[in-house]
Amino acid sequence: MDFLQYPLALIVTLGVLVTFHELGHFVIARWSGVTVVRFSVGFGKPVWSRRDKHGTEFALGYIPLGGYVRMLDEHEPGAIAYDRQVGDVSYNQLAVWWRIAIAFGGPLANFLLAIIVYWILFVVGATSYAPMLGEVGAQSPLGRAGLVANEEVVAVDGAPTATWQDVNMALAARLGDTGSIEFTTQRPGSALRRISDVSISRWHTGVDEPDLFGSLGIKPALPAIIARVLPDSPAARAGFHAWDRVESVDGEPITGWNTWVDLIRSAPGRSLSVRVDRGGLLIDVSVVPEVRTADDGSESGYLGVGAHINEVRYGPFAAVPKSLAETWNKTLLTLNLLKKMLTGQVSIKNLSGPITIAKVAGDSARSGWRYFLSLLALLSISLGVLNLLPIPILDGGHIMFCTAEALIGKPVSERVQAVGTQIGLFMIASLMFLAIYNDISRLF
Repeated sequence: MDFLQYPLALIVTLGVLVTFHELGHFVIARWSGVTVVRFSVGFGKPVWSRRDKHGTEFALGYIPLGGYVRMLDEHEPGAIAYDRQVGDVSYNQLAVWWRIAIAFGGPLANFLLAIIVYWILFVVGATSYAPMLGEVGAQSPLGRAGLVANEEVVAVDGAPTATWQDVNMALAARLGDTGSIEFTTQRPGSALRRISDVSISRWHTGVDEPDLFGSLGIKPALPAIIARVLPDSPAARAGFHAWDRVESVDGEPITGWNTWVDLIRSAPGRSLSVRVDRGGLLIDVSVVPEVRTADDGSESGYLGVGAHINEVRYGPFAAVPKSLAETWNKTLLTLNLLKKMLTGQVSIKNLSGPITIAKVAGDSARSGWRYFLSLLALLSISLGVLNLLPIPILDGGHIMFCTAEALIGKPVSERVQAVGTQIGLFMIASLMFLAIYNDISRLF
């Protein structure tokens, strides 16, 4: 039944995004005084509906992939059956500024959704392994810039990076660029930070599936660095210090944190000779892992040490500016990548459609609700940005026509609007075809 998670994740994701988007249009429409005929989540014949005291029909369509707000409009009198009452206001009777505000309402609601989601994530907080560099090849771009293994990437181009996802997003913003990427790194436990410039030239311009990490020589790692030593633990009593890096156990090299943990768990009550690197000095420590018995009677070793983990958590008030800044930064990133896609710096094969969205949404849901919410916020920002593009049939197209009306003092001719709508439909249909084609190509 696992295959069902992908269409379900797509339906939930689009349902939330579109409902919030249309709710933005609906709220502004209500403020304007226009008669809202129907607010529908989903398309097609309603499977459920009810009317409120204002006469608005709230409906659920049987095709759960979108939604719409239908206002009373004399230009589309037969779109939905509605008995006009005395005092009803149609859309075309509204002042042009109200119509612009209604069009803005949807995208603004998507940005607001992203802000709310990021606020929740910042308040709840999350922990993740620090972005530590693994082996760095001497001839790789990172190696030539002087970066070495076991350094933590604390910032890219000045933007803090608490996780590998932060590093990835910062690097994505540099696609197609020429110049240098600024890496700020730090030895775990050291207050000293150093800045290294990694040169790039037309970085991944036109590449279909750019390998951001591999092309720079980045190999994420989880080295056996002890970041925490719990009080009154076997490790504390043996003399381990925070930021000791485990080199070997009983003469056997330790390649990473998981190897170190597995070895400790497999040696309950057995004396171990551990060699650690403490600030450049090699020190031998003898320790006996404490025996711990599970419910099933099995025994494992316990030492009382923790890996290098970054925790991101803010109070309710401190999270407000952080969520605003995160939404703003992701909006700029979306606009930047869109511009580069139009200029050819980023391949259009990176454009994704519903199949890829379903896969990513399903995978993120399996990884945990935090990953799913992060994806939801990013997609909400993308939906808001795309809808503000000045393409007829999108919100940006309505804003463009209304702005022209305000400037020239009269509505844009119906013929011009009709031609614009046809062009807009062609453009959107072409983009959807390209996105779905890209999705199918990735599958094979």
